[in-house]
Amino acid sequence: MRRGILTVATVGLLATGGLAACGDDSDSGGTDAGSDKKAKIGVILPDSKSSGRWENADRKYLQAAFEAAGVEYDIQNAQDDKNQFQTIADQMITSGVTALMIVNLDSGTGKAVLDKAKSQGVATIDYDRLTLGGSAEYYVSFDNEVVGKLQGEGLSKCLTDKGVQKPVVAYLNGSPTDNNATLFKNGYDSVLKPKFDSGEYTKGPEQSVPAWDPAQAATLFEQMMTKSGGKIDGVLAANDALGNAAISVLKKNKLNGKVPVTGQDADVQGLQNILAGDQCMTVYKAIKQEADAAAELAIALAKGERKETGQVVKDPEGNRDVPSVLLTPKLIFKENVKDVVADGYVTKEALCAGAYATLCAEAGIS
Repeated sequence: MRRGILTVATVGLLATGGLAACGDDSDSGGTDAGSDKKAKIGVILPDSKSSGRWENADRKYLQAAFEAAGVEYDIQNAQDDKNQFQTIADQMITSGVTALMIVNLDSGTGKAVLDKAKSQGVATIDYDRLTLGGSAEYYVSFDNEVVGKLQGEGLSKCLTDKGVQKPVVAYLNGSPTDNNATLFKNGYDSVLKPKFDSGEYTKGPEQSVPAWDPAQAATLFEQMMTKSGGKIDGVLAANDALGNAAISVLKKNKLNGKVPVTGQDADVQGLQNILAGDQCMTVYKAIKQEADAAAELAIALAKGERKETGQVVKDPEGNRDVPSVLLTPKLIFKENVKDVVADGYVTKEALCAGAYATLCAEAGIS
């Protein structure tokens, strides 16, 4: 799947690979160093519903990096609307961006946008999600199979800690159009499938959640509970929002805290669920490191420069190696929720409000 390892420590040390042209010529909007075109970066975020990270973290970190570099930028959110995604891209290209960074809604839409940008001489980056069959010049994300592996390991630990014998494990997978969801599943399957095969665990109901929509996830999980007669002992939920949807259903059945539920993103709600004992674990991805790495590459591309990442990810549909930066995620249980606060990703004020103040104190969050 990938070659080489680029750890968090190497971010910011990307080597400048000379002043290579990003476009064909100045008439087509090329971004080579000799172009008269002013450096400008466009960023398209996917939505604000599937995860709070896009507006609460990624936007502010990218904005800070661009402002520190003195580069003009435009950050917009497509709000899970494919037509709007393409409209924003068209507007950004017309406005003269010299580099475009996208978090695709699906690979088809993402590819169309990337290909159009390339045809106009605009350099491109896939941010967080790889566009299969796309033409982005870089891909910046976390090692998403490792994210899934941590989820599988976390759920297994929680089931063991509860002493559950031959547990039935349900899956709430991410969006079927998001390549990351596939990678997450590859990761947790690598941990859990051998347990299913051996009979140590039983594979329960499984659903992929369109657009990572928590409302649909709650409906799907309620249906799972009904079909299984309530016999679900663990829930592999692909992110905190889906985990919270499952928890809302478990609460109705007075099973919250009894059935381990996973997550990912380490958002405030997910961390509060962990402190309350309703969620087993989450995976923390240091978004600032991801945003800073992507911004560094985008700023270079916007100025007509290229940098070496020392790492590639294979795009199986495009049959090409995409120069990449993959960062390392971290497993979070109740005992190390404080690490996420210490890193500045969430504030104590937001996490420890109201009834959570006592739980924060018990978890050593000061």
